[in-house]
Amino acid sequence: MNQLSLFNADEYYEFPKELLEYTEHFLSEQEATELKNKLLKIVPWKQNTQKMYDKTVLTPRLTAWYGNDDTSYHLGGNEFNVNQWLPELSELKHKIEQFSGHQFNSVLLNLYRNGNDSVSWHRDKESELGNRPVIASVSLGQVRNFDFRNIANHKQKYSLALQHGSLLIMKGDLQVNWEHRIAKSVKLLKPRINLTFRLIREL
Repeated sequence: MNQLSLFNADEYYEFPKELLEYTEHFLSEQEATELKNKLLKIVPWKQNTQKMYDKTVLTPRLTAWYGNDDTSYHLGGNEFNVNQWLPELSELKHKIEQFSGHQFNSVLLNLYRNGNDSVSWHRDKESELGNRPVIASVSLGQVRNFDFRNIANHKQKYSLALQHGSLLIMKGDLQVNWEHRIAKSVKLLKPRINLTFRLIREL
Protein backbone atom coordinates (compact mmCIF):
# COMPACT_ATOMS: atom_id res chain seq x y z
CA MET A 1 0.00 0.00 0.00
CA ASN A 2 1.38 3.41 -0.92
CA GLN A 3 1.94 6.04 1.74
CA LEU A 4 -0.97 8.47 1.73
CA SER A 5 -0.05 12.08 2.42
CA LEU A 6 -1.55 15.44 1.48
CA PHE A 7 0.40 18.43 0.34
CA ASN A 8 -0.30 22.02 -0.59
CA ALA A 9 2.01 24.97 -0.95
CA ASP A 10 2.13 25.78 2.75
CA GLU A 11 1.10 22.81 4.88
CA TYR A 12 1.39 19.05 5.27
CA TYR A 13 -1.51 16.81 6.22
CA GLU A 14 -1.61 13.17 7.16
CA PHE A 15 -4.38 11.43 5.25
CA PRO A 16 -6.41 9.07 7.51
CA LYS A 17 -4.94 5.69 6.57
CA GLU A 18 -8.00 3.76 7.71
CA LEU A 19 -10.08 5.30 4.88
CA LEU A 20 -8.15 4.05 1.83
CA GLU A 21 -6.31 0.91 0.74
CA TYR A 22 -4.41 1.14 -2.55
CA THR A 23 -2.90 -1.83 -4.39
CA GLU A 24 -1.06 -0.69 -7.50
CA HIS A 25 -0.69 -4.04 -9.29
CA PHE A 26 -3.90 -5.83 -8.32
CA LEU A 27 -4.20 -7.03 -11.94
CA SER A 28 -1.21 -7.84 -14.09
CA GLU A 29 -0.49 -5.66 -17.12
CA GLN A 30 -1.81 -8.36 -19.44
CA GLU A 31 -4.94 -9.04 -17.36
CA ALA A 32 -5.78 -5.35 -17.14
CA THR A 33 -5.21 -4.70 -20.85
CA GLU A 34 -7.27 -7.70 -21.97
CA LEU A 35 -10.14 -6.71 -19.68
CA LYS A 36 -10.05 -3.08 -20.81
CA ASN A 37 -10.13 -4.02 -24.50
CA LYS A 38 -13.02 -6.44 -24.02
CA LEU A 39 -15.12 -4.00 -21.98
CA LEU A 40 -14.60 -1.25 -24.55
CA LYS A 41 -16.10 -3.55 -27.19
CA ILE A 42 -18.97 -5.36 -25.46
CA VAL A 43 -20.36 -3.06 -22.76
CA PRO A 44 -23.55 -1.17 -23.75
CA TRP A 45 -22.13 2.21 -22.78
CA LYS A 46 -24.64 5.05 -22.28
CA GLN A 47 -24.38 8.77 -21.68
CA ASN A 48 -26.80 9.91 -18.98
CA THR A 49 -28.10 13.36 -18.13
CA GLN A 50 -27.83 15.24 -14.87
CA LYS A 51 -29.23 18.44 -13.45
CA MET A 52 -26.81 21.29 -12.81
CA TYR A 53 -28.47 24.33 -11.34
CA ASP A 54 -31.44 25.00 -13.67
CA LYS A 55 -30.11 23.05 -16.65
CA THR A 56 -30.10 19.42 -17.73
CA VAL A 57 -26.73 18.49 -19.21
CA LEU A 58 -25.06 15.38 -20.56
CA THR A 59 -22.82 13.60 -18.06
CA PRO A 60 -19.20 14.00 -19.26
CA ARG A 61 -18.48 10.24 -19.35
CA LEU A 62 -20.20 7.00 -20.36
CA THR A 63 -21.58 4.51 -17.85
CA ALA A 64 -23.05 1.03 -17.43
CA TRP A 65 -24.38 -0.93 -14.42
CA TYR A 66 -24.06 -4.66 -13.79
CA GLY A 67 -25.61 -6.45 -10.84
CA ASN A 68 -27.00 -9.61 -9.26
CA ASP A 69 -30.62 -9.18 -10.28
CA ASP A 70 -32.38 -8.30 -13.51
CA THR A 71 -33.86 -5.21 -11.89
CA SER A 72 -33.04 -1.54 -11.50
CA TYR A 73 -31.29 0.37 -8.77
CA HIS A 74 -32.20 3.81 -7.44
CA LEU A 75 -29.28 6.05 -6.58
CA GLY A 76 -29.30 9.80 -6.10
CA GLY A 77 -32.89 10.06 -7.30
CA ASN A 78 -32.11 8.32 -10.60
CA GLU A 79 -33.08 4.85 -11.75
CA PHE A 80 -30.50 2.67 -13.46
CA ASN A 81 -31.13 -0.47 -15.46
CA VAL A 82 -28.84 -3.30 -14.42
CA ASN A 83 -27.19 -5.67 -16.87
CA GLN A 84 -26.58 -9.32 -16.04
CA TRP A 85 -23.06 -10.05 -14.82
CA LEU A 86 -20.46 -10.64 -17.51
CA PRO A 87 -18.24 -13.64 -16.61
CA GLU A 88 -15.19 -11.37 -16.54
CA LEU A 89 -16.86 -8.93 -14.13
CA SER A 90 -18.18 -11.73 -11.91
CA GLU A 91 -14.68 -13.23 -11.70
CA LEU A 92 -13.17 -9.86 -10.85
CA LYS A 93 -15.82 -9.30 -8.16
CA HIS A 94 -14.97 -12.65 -6.59
CA LYS A 95 -11.24 -11.86 -6.67
CA ILE A 96 -11.82 -8.51 -4.94
CA GLU A 97 -14.08 -10.13 -2.33
CA GLN A 98 -11.45 -12.77 -1.57
CA PHE A 99 -8.76 -10.09 -1.33
CA SER A 100 -10.69 -7.55 0.74
CA GLY A 101 -13.10 -9.61 2.81
CA HIS A 102 -16.01 -7.41 1.68
CA GLN A 103 -19.04 -8.47 -0.36
CA PHE A 104 -20.49 -6.65 -3.38
CA ASN A 105 -23.63 -7.11 -5.50
CA SER A 106 -23.15 -4.55 -8.28
CA VAL A 107 -20.57 -2.64 -10.24
CA LEU A 108 -20.78 0.76 -11.91
CA LEU A 109 -18.55 1.16 -14.97
CA ASN A 110 -17.38 4.60 -16.03
CA LEU A 111 -15.67 5.23 -19.37
CA TYR A 112 -13.59 8.40 -19.57
CA ARG A 113 -13.03 8.69 -23.30
CA ASN A 114 -10.43 11.47 -23.18
CA GLY A 115 -9.31 14.43 -21.07
CA ASN A 116 -12.67 16.18 -21.56
CA ASP A 117 -14.47 13.45 -19.60
CA SER A 118 -14.62 13.88 -15.84
CA VAL A 119 -16.64 13.55 -12.64
CA SER A 120 -17.09 16.60 -10.42
CA TRP A 121 -16.62 16.83 -6.66
CA HIS A 122 -19.05 14.49 -4.91
CA ARG A 123 -19.56 11.94 -2.15
CA ASP A 124 -21.06 8.45 -2.57
CA LYS A 125 -23.54 8.90 0.26
CA GLU A 126 -26.82 7.59 -1.15
CA SER A 127 -28.98 5.81 1.43
CA GLU A 128 -28.90 2.60 -0.66
CA LEU A 129 -25.17 2.31 0.10
CA GLY A 130 -25.55 2.45 3.88
CA ASN A 131 -23.84 4.71 6.42
CA ARG A 132 -20.23 3.58 5.95
CA PRO A 133 -20.06 2.10 2.45
CA VAL A 134 -17.09 0.11 1.21
CA ILE A 135 -16.42 0.79 -2.48
CA ALA A 136 -13.77 -1.10 -4.43
CA SER A 137 -12.46 0.75 -7.47
CA VAL A 138 -10.45 -0.89 -10.28
CA SER A 139 -8.76 1.32 -12.89
CA LEU A 140 -7.99 0.24 -16.45
CA GLY A 141 -6.19 2.21 -19.14
CA GLN A 142 -5.07 5.82 -18.96
CA VAL A 143 -3.63 6.92 -15.61
CA ARG A 144 -5.79 9.70 -14.13
CA ASN A 145 -5.46 11.59 -10.87
CA PHE A 146 -8.10 10.84 -8.24
CA ASP A 147 -8.49 13.96 -6.07
CA PHE A 148 -9.82 14.19 -2.52
CA ARG A 149 -10.66 17.23 -0.42
CA ASN A 150 -11.99 17.60 3.10
CA ILE A 151 -15.51 19.01 3.04
CA ALA A 152 -14.85 21.10 6.17
CA ASN A 153 -11.49 22.44 4.98
CA HIS A 154 -10.82 22.50 1.25
CA LYS A 155 -7.16 23.24 1.91
CA GLN A 156 -6.81 19.62 3.01
CA LYS A 157 -6.37 17.85 -0.33
CA TYR A 158 -4.89 14.61 -1.58
CA SER A 159 -4.32 13.32 -5.11
CA LEU A 160 -3.56 9.74 -6.10
CA ALA A 161 -2.54 8.66 -9.63
CA LEU A 162 -4.62 5.55 -10.32
CA GLN A 163 -2.50 3.11 -12.28
CA HIS A 164 -3.58 0.61 -14.95
CA GLY A 165 -4.72 -2.53 -13.10
CA SER A 166 -4.82 -0.92 -9.65
CA LEU A 167 -7.37 -1.43 -6.87
CA LEU A 168 -8.48 1.34 -4.50
CA ILE A 169 -10.76 0.46 -1.59
CA MET A 170 -12.63 3.39 -0.03
CA LYS A 171 -14.17 2.73 3.39
CA GLY A 172 -14.94 4.01 6.88
CA ASP A 173 -16.07 7.62 7.14
CA LEU A 174 -14.50 8.66 3.83
CA GLN A 175 -17.85 9.47 2.22
CA VAL A 176 -18.85 11.52 5.29
CA ASN A 177 -15.84 13.81 5.50
CA TRP A 178 -14.22 13.78 2.05
CA GLU A 179 -15.27 14.54 -1.53
CA HIS A 180 -13.57 13.10 -4.58
CA ARG A 181 -13.36 13.78 -8.31
CA ILE A 182 -11.64 13.04 -11.63
CA ALA A 183 -10.82 16.45 -13.09
CA LYS A 184 -10.80 17.42 -16.75
CA SER A 185 -7.40 17.65 -18.44
CA VAL A 186 -6.08 19.67 -21.37
CA LYS A 187 -3.65 16.84 -22.15
CA LEU A 188 -4.30 14.32 -24.90
CA LEU A 189 -5.45 11.31 -22.90
CA LYS A 190 -6.40 7.79 -23.94
CA PRO A 191 -9.56 6.04 -22.69
CA ARG A 192 -9.83 4.97 -19.05
CA ILE A 193 -12.36 2.56 -17.54
CA ASN A 194 -13.17 2.69 -13.85
CA LEU A 195 -15.12 -0.13 -12.19
CA THR A 196 -16.62 0.65 -8.77
CA PHE A 197 -17.95 -2.41 -6.94
CA ARG A 198 -20.66 -1.64 -4.39
CA LEU A 199 -23.11 -3.34 -2.04
CA ILE A 200 -26.48 -1.75 -2.76
CA ARG A 201 -29.37 -2.36 -0.38
CA GLU A 202 -32.88 -2.17 -1.80
CA LEU A 203 -34.97 0.20 0.34
